[in-house]
Amino acid sequence: MIADVLAEATEKMTKAVDVAKEDFATVRTGRANPQLFQKILVEYYGTPTPLAQLASLQNPEARTIVITPYDKSALKDIEKAIVAFPNLGASPNNDGEIIRVTMPELTEDRRKEYVKIVKQKAEDCKVAIRNIRRKAKDDLDALKSEVGDDEVARAEKELEAITKRATDAADEAFKKKEAELLEV
Repeated sequence: MIADVLAEATEKMTKAVDVAKEDFATVRTGRANPQLFQKILVEYYGTPTPLAQLASLQNPEARTIVITPYDKSALKDIEKAIVAFPNLGASPNNDGEIIRVTMPELTEDRRKEYVKIVKQKAEDCKVAIRNIRRKAKDDLDALKSEVGDDEVARAEKELEAITKRATDAADEAFKKKEAELLEV
């Protein structure tokens, strides 16, 4: 039972770190990357649909992404979603067939702004990890009557170690992304 609680906590914390890393990938560095557009949802026939399901994304140049919709009637909706997406700062050009998105040069201020965004995402990840720890601790406390105080105390120490590994992984991912963003 204790092993199940710890395994579930480990799995959830790992997923939280993975989600944070995916979020970090959506914050751009010096190069345009199709991953920046993964979180964009396009209103397609009344349903929010991920852009990757509506179009192919290519990266022909360092600061340009070419979006080719599978359905040409979705061009305007895709363009609208790109403009509305926060923190992208991109300017889409629609020629009736494809959308060319040119990313602006990264200024020092813009880089610092991106670092703040990534830092917030890292903090959100750590909050999620702490919430998972709290839930696991509550589950362990509920098991005290069945397995005894010593077993629960050992499991809580193990839980703290798991939590530390997860928060360290989140910090490490943040530092890596920060260095990537500040690199000129």
